[in-house]
Amino acid sequence: MKTLLRIDCSSRIIGSHSRELADFFEGKWIAENPDGMVIRRDLVKQPLPHIQNNTIEGFYTPIQFATSEIKEATALSDELISELKSAHEVLISSPLYNLNIPSNLKAYFDQVVRIGHTFDIYENGYNGLLENKKAFIITAKGGVYKGTSMEKFDFQESYLKAILGHMGIKTQEIFSLEGTSESKIVEKNKLALHKEINQSLKK
Repeated sequence: MKTLLRIDCSSRIIGSHSRELADFFEGKWIAENPDGMVIRRDLVKQPLPHIQNNTIEGFYTPIQFATSEIKEATALSDELISELKSAHEVLISSPLYNLNIPSNLKAYFDQVVRIGHTFDIYENGYNGLLENKKAFIITAKGGVYKGTSMEKFDFQESYLKAILGHMGIKTQEIFSLEGTSESKIVEKNKLALHKEINQSLKK
């Protein structure tokens, strides 16, 4: 059975363009995978703490030396990594906040990017351990960035591709909704992305 892990992080529960597109994607994904399962991880409804010193210590403590305190400090990371490993595909929906991803999504990655679990280090450098997964990314931006002087200030998409790749996850497609603050163009852009999502899921 195919499993999709959907991760949402927009602070807006209602009126969120990224969540709306993720709903559309999920509906089309279910239509293409009627026997599939969707796991939803909402980082606003289920806030994650930023990692603390004991969590970092736990990441680098061999299991045979892990105390009860260390195990407790890494329990959330264990849960999130297990959830991520159980998924065949990942859907991330993210607005652009201050040129990058929201802090709650960064907190998620800080919990799951973990040596010996989602990546390792060998003589030739870093190696992702989740190589049999692919990700779909939905982004929403108030302005228009691509093809303009603002494009160099968009660190959101490049970061998401890099951090997923660091864990071995291939970014299959990025669906970028721009101009959400401009009512004249946003609906047109949404319709174009609906077509892109449809085509991508039918491949």
